Amino acid sequence: MSTHLHRRSGQFILALDQGTSSSRALVFDHQGEVIAQAQKQLTQHFPKPGWVEHDALEIWQSQLSVARTVIDQIDSAGSIISLGITNQRETTVIWHRKTGQPIHRALVWQDRRTASACDQLRSAGYAGMIQAKTGLVLDAYFSASKVAWLLDHVRGARSMAEAGELAFGTIDSWLLWNLTRGEASESNHLALHATDVSNASRTMLWNIHEGDWDDELLELFRIPRALLPKVLPSSGEFGPARQLGGIPITGMAGDQQAAAFGQACWHPGMVKNTYGTGCFLLCNTGQQPVSSQHHLLSSAAWKLSPSQMNPIEYCLEGSVFMAGAIVQWLRDELGIISQSHDVETLAGSVPDNGGVMLVPAYTGLGAPYWDASARGTLLGLTRGSNKGHIARAALEGIAHQVCDVLNAMSADLSTQSGFEILELRVDGGASQNNLLLQTQANLLQIPVVRPKITETTALGAAYLAGLAVGFWHDQNELTQFWKTDRRFDPEPGSASWRRDERERWAVAIEKSRGWG
Repeated sequence: MSTHLHRRSGQFILALDQGTSSSRALVFDHQGEVIAQAQKQLTQHFPKPGWVEHDALEIWQSQLSVARTVIDQIDSAGSIISLGITNQRETTVIWHRKTGQPIHRALVWQDRRTASACDQLRSAGYAGMIQAKTGLVLDAYFSASKVAWLLDHVRGARSMAEAGELAFGTIDSWLLWNLTRGEASESNHLALHATDVSNASRTMLWNIHEGDWDDELLELFRIPRALLPKVLPSSGEFGPARQLGGIPITGMAGDQQAAAFGQACWHPGMVKNTYGTGCFLLCNTGQQPVSSQHHLLSSAAWKLSPSQMNPIEYCLEGSVFMAGAIVQWLRDELGIISQSHDVETLAGSVPDNGGVMLVPAYTGLGAPYWDASARGTLLGLTRGSNKGHIARAALEGIAHQVCDVLNAMSADLSTQSGFEILELRVDGGASQNNLLLQTQANLLQIPVVRPKITETTALGAAYLAGLAVGFWHDQNELTQFWKTDRRFDPEPGSASWRRDERERWAVAIEKSRGWG
């Protein structure tokens, strides 16, 4: 396959965006604009409290279906010159190499069935070693304990894994294997079993310093190396998508890293935040991983080619569990809004929060607290408090959590790298809420910038794929496509308001902890 094609009008890049709730496919033109898209919802399975599963075959069939739909929407499949994959991270699939059949439903990143196993490892003193090697906090969130659970609980799985008969992958690997295996059932030998550095770094089995699977961690979790995919750069040749007419697959990254790439966060100190169901903040830390002293995660961001001239780049990440989900709670449980977008009008109906604070720790607190026992807390209510104050407190609760994570990032960067965070780039559904973003800027005291193109996750996958085939020359060319929709600067006089509100938030956080 030629790795450098001449650009022509009518050529496009296909991005597959496989998420927790749906499978999507988007086609981008040379200006980074979406020209076709399709989406299918994904069934969620909750067999026991705390267990979350997906049908891996449904993931594959839904992703294949939407890909074929968008290919049909444009003139011809031949005009799509390459394909990029982005995916929900950490979700774990194990399948038979010979038949392609999963041995069990996929264990989703939200699944907590292995929490007690992680607690046992923590009690045994392994947490420090794991974080030093992987940059991750020991938690059921990541893939390692999920792989171990499947090997221990599916009959015969461990012996088959040791014999090399099974394959493990996160969702990117699962899609890649199926896309490249060919149409005939007997052509599974053509399938490529691989992942990229960004997804590998979220398994808790990959050493971020050595850039390889770690034998000590494999032994700790009792996972045979034969089960694991090959780790490749995020931009480069993965193989032909035989199920889609042979389109070259040339880009791959986990969803949050892809979003950061789509936001053009290519230099150390650049930060993006995705306001989705939760919030995911990623900060580029350059060519050296930063070991967080403030309970953040360090991961591979991307690697742009096999060449040593393009080393792995790294990121710090902090996750907020509840963001858009708070607005859903106002809508579905309290019934004070009928549509999610109504929250901005309701919150704007009052000049301030009236002393009300909402700590949205409905499922515990994420970074930088990692407190599973925290619970949602509504404080400061008086006889004069109304639904407008609650709505405003909800938006401020999102913004305060983001501020907590960004403060932790700034502290890590200032002590280890000297990089300074100068602005926050934002995307995701709630980034359309102007009141939220202005509140965010006031709390952070730095600009918050919303781009014109907000499909940044799929766009990042497309960029990675397009760079590999010369559709775009380099990142400098891509920079021109990132354009500001609106910039939110801190309002005059907001610094003193910020100080008072942050002090009250700290008190509110402490009152929310320990309830579970």
